[in-house]
Amino acid sequence: MFEGSVLFKDNYSATDKVVVNQGGSSSGKTYSILQVLFLRAIEHPRSVTTIVGETIPNLKSGALRDAQTIVANSPILTKLIASYNATDRVYTLYNGSVLEFKSYETSQSAKSGKRQFLFVNEANGISYEIWNELYLRTTIQAFIDYNPNSEFWVHEKLIGKEGVKLFISDHRHNPYVLPAIREKIEALKDIDLELWKVYARGRTGRIEGLVFRNWDVCDSIDKVRCKLVGLGMDWGFTNDPTALCAVWKDGDHLYIEELLYERGLTNQDIGARLKDMAIGRTMEIIADSAEPKSIEEVHRMGFNIHGANKGKDSIQNSIDILKRYKLHVLRGSVNLIKELNSYKWKQDKNGNPLNEPVDFQNHAIDALRYVALNKLKVANSGKYFILQA
Repeated sequence: MFEGSVLFKDNYSATDKVVVNQGGSSSGKTYSILQVLFLRAIEHPRSVTTIVGETIPNLKSGALRDAQTIVANSPILTKLIASYNATDRVYTLYNGSVLEFKSYETSQSAKSGKRQFLFVNEANGISYEIWNELYLRTTIQAFIDYNPNSEFWVHEKLIGKEGVKLFISDHRHNPYVLPAIREKIEALKDIDLELWKVYARGRTGRIEGLVFRNWDVCDSIDKVRCKLVGLGMDWGFTNDPTALCAVWKDGDHLYIEELLYERGLTNQDIGARLKDMAIGRTMEIIADSAEPKSIEEVHRMGFNIHGANKGKDSIQNSIDILKRYKLHVLRGSVNLIKELNSYKWKQDKNGNPLNEPVDFQNHAIDALRYVALNKLKVANSGKYFILQA
C-alpha cells in the first residue's frame, strides 16, 4: 500500500504504548507516523485516531498536508476512505474508523473524547498537561514527534520509562530527500556544530546565541488599531519554500503573520495564492530583489510588488532595525516561530559570535527582513534612534 522508509517500518513494528520520534530536519518522521496510523485505522475497524497539533494552521501546513499527500499517492488507501470532511478535518474509512486532526488550547478541552490511537505532532509546542489528558484517554498506542532544539517534558517524563520506545532519526533515514537538501543540512557541520547536531543528526541540543530574543507569540492582531506596514516575500521552489509574511505596526510593536510557506510554487501559483488571500493593489509586497524576473511577472499579474533595498550589510542592518521593536508573532505562524527558535549568530573557531547569522531555515525571517529594509527606516537623530514607518 505504501512505499515506506526504514522509519515507517520501525514505527509500524513498535508495540510499545508510547512511541517517541526525535528527528532532525527532513527525517520523514511525521510522514512515516501518518502512514502507520492509516494502517492502524484499517486494521482496527471503528477505531478513533486523533492527530494533534499546536494550532490548526500548524496542522494544515504540516501533518494534514502530509496526510493528504499519502492518500493521493495510494490508490488502495483512497478506495478504503469513505469520506473526508474538510471543515472538521476528519477522514472516515468504510470500516468505520476515523482519523481526526485537532488542536487543544487548554488541558480542560483535551478531556473531551476518547480514542484508540494518538499522535502529538511537534510535541515541544504542546504542554505536558494537554498531552497527559489526551494520553489518559488513549487505549492502544500513542506517537510523538519533534525536532530536538532543546530538552522539554518528553525528555523528563517519558524517555527511558517502561513502555516508551525512542527512535532518533535524521535525513539519512529518508530515501526521498533531494540531494540539494541533504547537502544543505550536512553543510551545517562546517558552520555550526550545535545546529548540525540537532538538524543533521537528530540529537538533543541547546541552541545558544540566538539572533532574536525580542519576540513572543500572540493570539490575535488588532488590525483596526495597527497599521499594515507591508508584506515580505522570500522566493523558493524545489529546495526552499516561498515565504510570505505580513507586518503590522503599533508604536514600537510589530505584529507578524505568516501567510505562506510552501515549496514547489511557480510564479503563477504564487499569484493564485495571493488572489486567494485577497491581497489587493494597496498592499505593498517587498520581495527578494535577487529575482527581478519573478518580481516583474508577479507585478504584471496586478500586484504591488517591489524588490528589497539590499546592499552592503543589509542583513545586519535589517536585524538591527527589527531589534528596536518588540515582535509579536501570531500563534499560527508555525514556520516563522520555528525559524526564530533556531536563527543564531555564526561563531568563530573559539566559539565567539560573529556579526553574521547562520544561513539556514531563515525563509520567513528573510521575508520579514525585506519589510524592515524598505518600510521601517531608522533615522539617526543625534543621541537617539528614531523609528519611522
